[in-house]
Amino acid sequence: MGAISQKGAEFLIRSRLADAERGDVDALYELGVTYSTGQGGVPVDLIEAHKWFNLAALSGCTRGQHCRAEIAMEMTAREIAEAQRQARSWLGAGHQRYAA
Repeated sequence: MGAISQKGAEFLIRSRLADAERGDVDALYELGVTYSTGQGGVPVDLIEAHKWFNLAALSGCTRGQHCRAEIAMEMTAREIAEAQRQARSWLGAGHQRYAA
């Protein structure tokens, strides 16, 4: 990945993370999409994608529920457990569920 692509990917993630930390459920979902598809030059990471889809689903996002189930079919039980651990850790770091 070139330097410009790398900076673009980092900016995309930073901006979506900031929105997610402010309670934007769409940002949680979009982080899942970003990691599951490699959008914006971000490396595909199904554990990260599952984590963000899980957080979106916990916040009431039905799209997050569907995408989480879809990518889970491509993951091992160990990978899913790690994604769930990371989601709990994110919530435990002071982030809340933002269900409507």
